[in-house]
Amino acid sequence: MMRLDPRHHQRIVQASEFEVRYTGGEANAAALLATLGVDSACVSKVPDNEVGQACVDYLRRFGIDTMHVARGGERLGLLYVETGAAQRASKVVYDRDHTSLRSATADDFDWDAILRGADWLHFSGTAPASGATVTSVLEAGLSLAKDRGVRVSCDLNYRSKLWSPAEAREAMTRLMPYVDVLIGNEEDATIVFGISAEGSDVVGGDLKVESYRKIAEQLMQAWELDAVATTLRTSISASVNEWAGLLFDGTTHHLSRTYRIDPIVDRVGGGDAFSGGLIFGMLEGMDSQSCVEFAVAASCLKHSIPGDLALLSRGEIETLVAGDASGRVRR
Repeated sequence: MMRLDPRHHQRIVQASEFEVRYTGGEANAAALLATLGVDSACVSKVPDNEVGQACVDYLRRFGIDTMHVARGGERLGLLYVETGAAQRASKVVYDRDHTSLRSATADDFDWDAILRGADWLHFSGTAPASGATVTSVLEAGLSLAKDRGVRVSCDLNYRSKLWSPAEAREAMTRLMPYVDVLIGNEEDATIVFGISAEGSDVVGGDLKVESYRKIAEQLMQAWELDAVATTLRTSISASVNEWAGLLFDGTTHHLSRTYRIDPIVDRVGGGDAFSGGLIFGMLEGMDSQSCVEFAVAASCLKHSIPGDLALLSRGEIETLVAGDASGRVRR
């Protein structure tokens, strides 16, 4: 998608110009992995015109292989992001009808070639939210990944502006048997799967650790997952958040340290950075506690970067994991 931002915390209604970037939940995770030295590719579809080429070129800049990005369809989806501050919340406006991805068919993707030599396949709920055809195309890839022993992760990433809870439940329940690692917060689990914890208390998106532990256990039992993970955000204001993560590996719940992010430059893409960091940790063979600490540190640092991409080095992330949050100039 193309992301358009009014400059300098302006509102959309007052903006006379927009910053142009390109984004997508899976591409954002791939960008972090590529930056960390992992061979990463994006599977999608863009229009066969200059706008589609600009999107592909943007991904290539950050080391993402675009060989499997199909061309065709009418247009690239748009994402308008109005970045909030203090007590004014950020807002997102989607424009995704009649897009190239929605026109994708099975003939656009050679899953045998895409998965050849692959270790991991990641997708988010915003992909099947593009329609039944996209869900079928995705399921074909997931099925082959399962047959080949390729690990699959899914970020539920429920977006109410893209589909209804009933639509999400039908599609995601269909795809869950292929998933090994599930990422999603308490609201996602409740809305999409109807899974909640008795006495759960969610106010303004803030989440209690104990309730998510119960939810993670239910998710694990429902689909025999290898791991369930979530970010834990406490929103003090649009500019100040507390940030942590939780990873359940089927035996133990691993809670990360909590970071106070102040001020937030851009929170969009923070969850994708968490996904990318988690995947990296698992690919590297880190233990569960190290995985969640690495993922949370990466996503914490992402909040300091404009745009959706977590353009970070392993050293920067590990420095924060080690406890150095001073932000001092490095010379």
